[in-house]
Amino acid sequence: MKSLDLAKKMESEIIKDRRELHKIPELQLNLPKTVDYITGELKKYDIDYKLLVNGNAIVAEIGKVDGKCIAIRADMDALPIEEETENEFKSTHEGRMHACGHDSHSAMALGAAKILKGMEDELNGKVKIFFQPGEEIPGGAKPMLDEGAMKNPKVDAVIGMHAGTLFDGVKKGAVAYKKGPMMASMDRFKLIVTGKGGHGARPHQVIDPIIIISEINLGLQKIISREIDPNIPALISICQIHGGTTQNIIPDVVWEEGTVRNLDENTRDLIEKRMSEIAENIAAAYNAKAEVIYERFYPTVINDEKFTEFVKNIAIDLFGEEDVIELKQPTMGGEDVAFFLQEAPGTFLALENPRVYDDGKIYPHHNSKFDIDESLMYKGSALFVEVATRFLKGE
Repeated sequence: MKSLDLAKKMESEIIKDRRELHKIPELQLNLPKTVDYITGELKKYDIDYKLLVNGNAIVAEIGKVDGKCIAIRADMDALPIEEETENEFKSTHEGRMHACGHDSHSAMALGAAKILKGMEDELNGKVKIFFQPGEEIPGGAKPMLDEGAMKNPKVDAVIGMHAGTLFDGVKKGAVAYKKGPMMASMDRFKLIVTGKGGHGARPHQVIDPIIIISEINLGLQKIISREIDPNIPALISICQIHGGTTQNIIPDVVWEEGTVRNLDENTRDLIEKRMSEIAENIAAAYNAKAEVIYERFYPTVINDEKFTEFVKNIAIDLFGEEDVIELKQPTMGGEDVAFFLQEAPGTFLALENPRVYDDGKIYPHHNSKFDIDESLMYKGSALFVEVATRFLKGE
């Protein structure tokens, strides 16, 4: 396949781009060095682009003729983690690291952009490349949509890919796909319980928020175990809890935060409603007050069945059937590529390319030793190019 040959020829540059980006991890919606590097590469290849989200998002565009338009989506942001790899190209920003592979996502998309620019005269339409900030919260996809990323020209299809090792049971080097729901919606909640503090030796004179929030938490888990069909995936995880100052003082207030994950919007609505009802009523039973602050961040990642089948068949043509794996189960991890997939048919894929250390260990995403096998990144660029060119031909 032409795209596979071109991606292999571009491989050293894809790796170089990933390493340069890896050195300069930036967080959330403030990515000036990252944007400067990527736009610098786009300028070298005379690729048109515009900036969105206060200069922290990039929409590149390739193509000389009107027709269909396909978007390739990559994220650019990093995590507040101190890197503990021994790579020569390790992070130069203290307390920040590309621990989720977004540097490789950008490098693969950038490689595809460079290849597509070289064959621009052959394209029967337009290709947009979205370089998105803020995937790790607060979310950069929605602001890009709000500022018109999917318009002028209107995007007809979207493709994206996550590197590393997101799913169990996928062999290294394979591209994994799933039709329908692939990744969960992602919400955050904060629960605040207010009682009346006092001396730990005189509990009859206080309204103990620690005991009350503990009882509420047992009630919240019963939403999952007793109110939702066990065949429907959903979870409530309490991830931090705070209250009190010392061993003999019962506090006035205890608060906690956690995450809620779903694959179904009706279930999402039910959980949000029932969390507030259970918390408020249990607290009221003990003469306390409870408040649930519920924030919806990302919707479910839902891959279009027809477009995913189209991409799957192209992947098989490129890599062989043994290296294209259908995922049996979704993950409860979240991804704001979901917003783009709500606007146009598309698919989000997984490239299984974790680094295997000399001792055989693989470190997961969001770990200080997370790393990828760069020798497989060309596959992402090749697939982006092949899908884009075939889609624009109307195949």
